Amino acid sequence: MTSMLKTGLLMAGLTLILMVAGQVLGGQNGMMIALFMALAMNFFSYWYSDKMALAMSKAREVGTSQAPDLHNMVSSLASRAGLPKPRVYIIEQNTPNAFATGRNSQHAAVAVTTGLMKILNTS
Repeated sequence: MTSMLKTGLLMAGLTLILMVAGQVLGGQNGMMIALFMALAMNFFSYWYSDKMALAMSKAREVGTSQAPDLHNMVSSLASRAGLPKPRVYIIEQNTPNAFATGRNSQHAAVAVTTGLMKILNTS
């Protein structure tokens, strides 16, 4: 099952749960309000969840001149996977961690903590 289908099923399931709760709490009008709220939340989360994740982690985008080893590593991995190179972000945090986000490969981003960059072997 593709990730797009899984995401759609998850969003539909959450919409259904919200609509049932709206029906229980407010009858027909409550269900319609819940449907509107669910559609608005789904739209917002689909289009802006990557920006929210990067903002919550206080990630900052870095250019090739600021982190050449990291950019080379991300570029190499993306080309091996047959994907376009994502934007690269750094999170000022000592805990070694990383995550990728984005709704598709054209809007992808990779965020890496400074703690992980200290222990990465670039060779």
